[in-house]
Amino acid sequence: MDRIEEASPVTEEAAGLDFEAFFRAEYPRLVRTLFLLGADPTEAEDMAQEALARAYERWPRIQTMASPGGYVFRIALNLNRHRLRRLATRARRALDRERDRDQISHAELRTDVSRALASLPAGQREAVVLVEWLQMTSEEAGAVLRLSPASVRSRIHRAREVLKTRLENLGA
Repeated sequence: MDRIEEASPVTEEAAGLDFEAFFRAEYPRLVRTLFLLGADPTEAEDMAQEALARAYERWPRIQTMASPGGYVFRIALNLNRHRLRRLATRARRALDRERDRDQISHAELRTDVSRALASLPAGQREAVVLVEWLQMTSEEAGAVLRLSPASVRSRIHRAREVLKTRLENLGA
């Protein structure tokens, strides 16, 4: 740290700089910089004002620094980083809420499908589960149910019609 102070000694101009002149010189640059870093114009102005307000609170110490402008830019960049962290947190929360809504809607859909499936006669329900969910062929399902493959296909067809009507009525 001593090296930095030695390499950039405090100049007479910086030591005698009044805050009003400093503000006029740095404010437009701060706003432009923050805007280029992604803040909207209002946010850029707010952060520039906040950085300069913090500098004003410590002005007697800051004006003796080798680079008061650098100090204020560091404050502004830290404020921008804080803004970006807040935005990222809000975005994560919004995604979490959306994910929760998706999970709720999927749970509701599963419940609706389960109810519609449960309302089918046992033979139709068995045929649908074996063929549609367990991916059996109508021949394999027929062997399990002791029916002809044509009877299995007939049961599945009737079950699909009933399920389609019931799920459409539920809005699923």
